[in-house]
Amino acid sequence: MDLNSASTVVLQVLTQATSQDTAVLKPAEEQLKQWETQPGFYSVLLNIFTNHTLDINVRWLAVLYFKNGIDRYWRRVAPHALSEEEKSTLRAGLITNFNEPINQIATQIAVLIAKVARLDCPRQWPELIPTLIESVKVQDDLRQHRALLTFYHVTKTLASKRLAADRKLFYDLASGIYSFACSLWNHHTDTFLQQVSSGNEAAVLSSLERTLLSLKVLRKLTVNGFVEPHKNMEVMGFLHGIFERLKQFLECSRSIGTDNVCRDRLEKTIILFTKVLLDFLDQHPFSFTPLIQRSLEFSVSYVFTEVGEGVTFERFIVQCMNLIKMIVKNYAYKPSKNFEDSSPETLEAHKIKMAFFTYPTLTEICRRLVSHYFLLTEEELTMWEEDPEGFTAEETGGDSWKYSLRPCTEVLFIDIFHEYNQTLTPVLLEMMQTLQGPTNVEDMNALLIKDAVYNAVGLAAYELFDSVDFDQWFKNQLLPELQVIHNRYKPLRRRVIWLIGQWISVKFKSDLRPMLYEAICNLLQDQDLVVLFLNRSSPVDDFEFRTDQFLPYLETMFTLLFQLLQQVTECDTKMHVLHVLSCVIERVNVQIRPYVGCLVQYLPLLWKQSEEHNMLRCAILTTLIHLVQGLGADSKNLYPFLLPVIQLSTDVSQPPHVYLLEDGLELWLVTLENSPCITPELLRIFQNMSPLLELSSESLRTCFKIINGYIFLSSTEFLQTYAVGLCQSFCELLKEITTDGQVQVLKVVENALKVNPVLGPQMFQPILPCIFRGIIEGERYPVVMSTYLGVMGRVLLQNTSFFSSLLNEMAHKFNQEMDQLLGNMIEMWVDRMDNITQPERRKLSALALLSLLPSDNSVIQDKFCGIINISVEGLHDVMTEDPETGTYKDCMLMSHLEEPKVTEDEEPPTEQDKRKKMLALKDPVHTVSLQQFIYEKLKAQQELLGEQGFQSLMETVDTEIVTQLQEFLQGF
Repeated sequence: MDLNSASTVVLQVLTQATSQDTAVLKPAEEQLKQWETQPGFYSVLLNIFTNHTLDINVRWLAVLYFKNGIDRYWRRVAPHALSEEEKSTLRAGLITNFNEPINQIATQIAVLIAKVARLDCPRQWPELIPTLIESVKVQDDLRQHRALLTFYHVTKTLASKRLAADRKLFYDLASGIYSFACSLWNHHTDTFLQQVSSGNEAAVLSSLERTLLSLKVLRKLTVNGFVEPHKNMEVMGFLHGIFERLKQFLECSRSIGTDNVCRDRLEKTIILFTKVLLDFLDQHPFSFTPLIQRSLEFSVSYVFTEVGEGVTFERFIVQCMNLIKMIVKNYAYKPSKNFEDSSPETLEAHKIKMAFFTYPTLTEICRRLVSHYFLLTEEELTMWEEDPEGFTAEETGGDSWKYSLRPCTEVLFIDIFHEYNQTLTPVLLEMMQTLQGPTNVEDMNALLIKDAVYNAVGLAAYELFDSVDFDQWFKNQLLPELQVIHNRYKPLRRRVIWLIGQWISVKFKSDLRPMLYEAICNLLQDQDLVVLFLNRSSPVDDFEFRTDQFLPYLETMFTLLFQLLQQVTECDTKMHVLHVLSCVIERVNVQIRPYVGCLVQYLPLLWKQSEEHNMLRCAILTTLIHLVQGLGADSKNLYPFLLPVIQLSTDVSQPPHVYLLEDGLELWLVTLENSPCITPELLRIFQNMSPLLELSSESLRTCFKIINGYIFLSSTEFLQTYAVGLCQSFCELLKEITTDGQVQVLKVVENALKVNPVLGPQMFQPILPCIFRGIIEGERYPVVMSTYLGVMGRVLLQNTSFFSSLLNEMAHKFNQEMDQLLGNMIEMWVDRMDNITQPERRKLSALALLSLLPSDNSVIQDKFCGIINISVEGLHDVMTEDPETGTYKDCMLMSHLEEPKVTEDEEPPTEQDKRKKMLALKDPVHTVSLQQFIYEKLKAQQELLGEQGFQSLMETVDTEIVTQLQEFLQGF
């Protein structure tokens, strides 16, 4: 691309690409896309975005296309890579002038130079760093700033590289320029401090901007540029000097207004100082050891004494607290239980910590945290009054402890209390003692103090376990406070119920729960206390929950929770209320049935409203899972809503499946397990299964359970509709999944044969040769071999004609006689019988091999000894002796359907459980006496061969086995 002739054309197309008219915009974008791989295109772009006379939007677009081109075409191995000659020209052009007047474009140019530096510096671009260093020394303000901006982005990018060779290069770079970076920072810092009192806001802002950028460079060099930074005097000198600089900058805040750009930049610089310390502590904890004392002294004085009054601000306090917390919790500073096993560095750091955290210091920190930082502010009280949901959502947000003051103070309190609980427990207990009895509702300050102390007691629940008689405190203090109705007491009532939630899984006597349920019913009628249920420790969520205690309150509690679910508006609140409802339904199970009508009617509306809120939909799915389990067979009435929900949640072609799949599959499974009968709609959903099996994801196990659920529910309709496709999926799966996955597939086939002995073998015919081959060749994994034998046992015992055709097919494949192949199979079966551990499968093997008798086939007679051995093993597995009569009985026999007695702690049987019981009544394993079956088969064999022939056959069996057999067959 010729630069002179092309510049005009490219400029014109870039201008068109900035148009709002899509008819003009789209062709321009297509043209630019075609030029991306043309030689010389990026040189033209460079000429355009460095020409300050052109339209800003056009220059901006040129920079973006250049930056994207670096990502795609700068590497030598990239398709359509830029030539080395053009790259050399571009590198030189990028650092010719640092005089870009537009801030946004200047930043983009700095970023793209850093991108090139990541790939080429220092080997292909050795002049970059020296050029930047020279440029930041110039007196021209604009050039100096732009060079410093680029210097920062280059340093930041090079510091982020992680390969060993790249890190070595960065260490070399840091060593070479650290001294200069320090002097540059000190120069700009001193300039700023001198100008603060001048009143020239533009000059102050300019020097402060340079101070900030040079500090950003130093941060990257200090944290990432040295293997052992504590051995470098300049690094440690800079870090020690931070505290004095911080004091100077905090004092500057007194003379800078609160609502201007300077103030914003000043606060960013102060925060950046703290980030340097935090990052250094995180990356080099032992190098930080000399800074522990100074960091703690500085942070504690500004956060917990009067020193910080008038100069600190919220984000700075948060950073100081994070610094204290990281030192307190740092694993590197904690000695082993056996001190002698600890490193000298650890012991040194621990010694400094212990010397600092004296009893007076810890006491002051604890008291200030509770009595100052835990106090609800006027602003918070107003916000809660006006928007309780919004207030609580903000209060409990994810990583808010890192950035927001209240969560940060609570995390610091928890960490310090855990670390120094022996010292601090008496302090907190004393604070509790001073708050016994009711508090005057007119004394708002006293109410807020009590709220703060209760907050501390809740946060420290696990540490206070042995020190607080919570049951007595609940009865004598907390319960009466929950009953105070006055409007000013609302924050305290909210705190009390939260506090109980914290303690309920720590120490709370079961007998007191009815009193708590009564109190909660009263509180639930006050919607302002909605925040109660944003605490995950719900009163039905703890491990000592007793249904009988809760049942008298079930109707009231469920009704009020449902009303609350309708009233609240925040997505997060609805999720938490649904969580509590789900817990209630899960705990009381079938006893929920009379009360769920309203919820059942409301959930479709909520599902529709939550179309854009996938996490809320996950909560709805969880609620539906427990609802279906509670309703049992009656859940069929939910199908008009339930089945479309399952359909959407498990359809991998729908984007929401990313969030909904796991819960959707669980809902699908419990729906099948509780379904009284198959419906066309329920059968149709199975169309979603084939893509799910192709995913081979963590959900496979649940998918197999779902397939089994369909087999137990309606094997004939299901197999006729889906077995062909399912078989294809299974054949593909068996090639690539783990041993455990293979077993899951085989169990599905085994269940199909068990439920439907006629149709099952036909439908899964393509898989059976693989199983037969696995048996003949002696599959090496015992659990897989056991399942192979279980499948083949079903075919042999329950569908003899199919087994014969399979044997014939395999004889052709192996090029053997059928009898010879049958003999090999029986021999392997006998040899690998020990692989089978399940008693049911062991009995099935005995029944299956015995079903080959009576026979005059010489191969079967040749294996007679092995068949008898397995049969006697099976008798040992299943026979129990009646102590009164001395006779033996097959313990696996089931003559009628026994309704199990369900205790309060157990879930009632599902419809699938009942189906499995009914299936067992038809299963030979549970309907055929092994003892009688052996007797009848031996008798038939005797009649076939005659007495002499039969005796000859029995003589092939070990005499000890014959003796045991005779003992089992006494009475026949």
